[in-house]
Amino acid sequence: MEKGVKRWLVDISQWEPSPDEFTSAVSVLPQHEHHSIWRFIKLEDKKRALVSRLLQYALVHEVLQIPFDAIIIKRTVEGKPYLETSKVVTEIPNFNFNASHHGDYVAIASEPLCIVGLDIVSYVVPEKETIAGFMQNFAIYFSSFEWASITNAGTSDEMLSAFYRYWSLKEAFVKAVGTGLGYRLDKVEFHHTNWTNISVKIDGLESREWKFWLSELKNVHWVTVARGHPSYATESYKRMLKRTEYEEEEFRFGLQLPNVDFVLKTVEQLILLARSRKKTSATTKKNIYEVQKS
Repeated sequence: MEKGVKRWLVDISQWEPSPDEFTSAVSVLPQHEHHSIWRFIKLEDKKRALVSRLLQYALVHEVLQIPFDAIIIKRTVEGKPYLETSKVVTEIPNFNFNASHHGDYVAIASEPLCIVGLDIVSYVVPEKETIAGFMQNFAIYFSSFEWASITNAGTSDEMLSAFYRYWSLKEAFVKAVGTGLGYRLDKVEFHHTNWTNISVKIDGLESREWKFWLSELKNVHWVTVARGHPSYATESYKRMLKRTEYEEEEFRFGLQLPNVDFVLKTVEQLILLARSRKKTSATTKKNIYEVQKS
């Protein structure tokens, strides 16, 4: 089952493609994915969208061994990506994934049994207002305990750092369940010991059905992985999962699987993989056609 636990990371600041190189990279993806990339105006936003899709297809292919041209990724009405497939891998009974991007990084995480949420946040100092004024705009999304932890963190920079970390935890949770920020985020309260041993209270009750990991990346970015029980998923997302109910022992096994470090990938690696797999698939189809024809 551990083969379904994946964490991949790409630093897009290291990739500066020419217009032709970028267009060529987009072409390795299925046609229906192109609009989700070209709809952005800024190159950096296009890069994030492209790399997010490349990671999704590459990870599905590696874990489940589904040919690139047979991978179908759709989204729920809330925008949660999921894999549409009839293939069932016994040791990965509930494969699901989540991607995130912010600042210099794009990442993806997958789980074999529990639902997974992923969030990246970069430390950005507001330019047109004070740090205190900026954070106040989001005060309603935090519990009184969390807000006190943020405002008592120390200097303005330390407060902003605490704000972003709590925010990343909340984002990872709502992305795991498949809903948006309309969720009552103030009802999801996080506790931690120096940002380790992270636990969550939902509607005031501590939940033993979730695990969270928050790590710092280079250039003041943080990444959060959330792992939880499938029963928390939205109704639309539940319908896309293979299973949502488990015996306690089986669920605990999935919840306690070792978390793994993020593996750094390059855009060039992802593009090469997609091209080689598409070429292999095309060759296989040609050989089958020639055999049938003969």
